Amino acid sequence: MSTDAISFYWRPGCGFCMALERQLSNLGVPFEKLNIWEDPDAASFVRAHAGGNETVPTIEVGSIVMVNPAPDQVLAAMADQTPHLVPDDVERGDDGSRQGWFRRKDRA
Repeated sequence: MSTDAISFYWRPGCGFCMALERQLSNLGVPFEKLNIWEDPDAASFVRAHAGGNETVPTIEVGSIVMVNPAPDQVLAAMADQTPHLVPDDVERGDDGSRQGWFRRKDRA
């Protein structure tokens, strides 16, 4: 895994992958895309973390692996594992949960 981006495991035609990719891109999250249909090692990684299935999107952030996560879950993992990758204009809210919620900072 790169220290300059999170790992985004996906496959062509996956609507959930496209939605999460769009949301993370809009937030400015750096990620490396790994196509499980073209990369046997990526497919093996996903199967190892998804109960033997090739369920995508699967996201790896440091030591945390998430299957079909929400953007807030990805950002929470980033805040914990790779805080240097959290975009500068995104801030964590305070809802009292470990996951928290994220939003773009107000622009003055």
